[in-house]
Amino acid sequence: MVTDDAGPESTSGSGDGHTYDPDADHAFPDEKLNRVLLALVEDPEVRTYLDAQNVNAVTRKGYNDHGSKHIGIVRDHALRLYELLKRAGVAFNGATDQGLSEADEPVIVALAATLHDVGHVVHRDRHAYYSIPLAADILDRFLPEFYDTEAAVRMKGETLHAILCHHTAEDPLTREAGVIRVADALDMERGRSRIPYEKGGRGINTLSSQAIRDVTLQEGDDTAVLVEIEMVNAAGVYQVDNLLKAKLRDSTLEDHVRIVAINTKEESGLVERIEL
Repeated sequence: MVTDDAGPESTSGSGDGHTYDPDADHAFPDEKLNRVLLALVEDPEVRTYLDAQNVNAVTRKGYNDHGSKHIGIVRDHALRLYELLKRAGVAFNGATDQGLSEADEPVIVALAATLHDVGHVVHRDRHAYYSIPLAADILDRFLPEFYDTEAAVRMKGETLHAILCHHTAEDPLTREAGVIRVADALDMERGRSRIPYEKGGRGINTLSSQAIRDVTLQEGDDTAVLVEIEMVNAAGVYQVDNLLKAKLRDSTLEDHVRIVAINTKEESGLVERIEL
């Protein structure tokens, strides 16, 4: 499994059993992913970026966590989304359009999830754009360990596309990119806001994150993915309606993901259930 600090043999998810397990049976070819992921999470440069990118985000700007914990959760959510979509027979197009194999789809997902926020080392603002050249340098060094020149170029392009589309006005053109966009928004549990909250942060992102107790992803009865979000007060509506809804829109996953949020502690009964 993958650790909180992006290393192996522990969990980085929310405790809902959705942490990616390389030893489990999957609905996709996983041998290449497991080899790449093991090298990726142990890479010294990558590990340093995941630590350094929290300085501008948290220490200097007071935003929610964007470091190794966030990356581990996003990667686990992304691979879980991918797993459920594949299990339901949803077709992916990023690797296929480039003449790559099905086994390369989850590798694109894992690489993009891991590197999507490295641009924070430059600045929080417009960080998705800064992530592109930094991730490109990492990929130029890393991908030749697993791919020949042509395949490495195509993998690099698909990974950078997914990184760019995670937090910008550019709409994903592949389902791999859509998975990253949605998985990033699914990291909304209260642990995400722990650092700025303890430092006195009371912005809407921090307060709304504190209201989210749990996020689970499972097979839906009438859709590929059912996302269930447990809130303890109405502030969590901001995370669900303003952030997650915006990321799901135009993600290529709208027809395959159902989102249900339930408020379990609101005494007023003002908000009990939201469904997207």
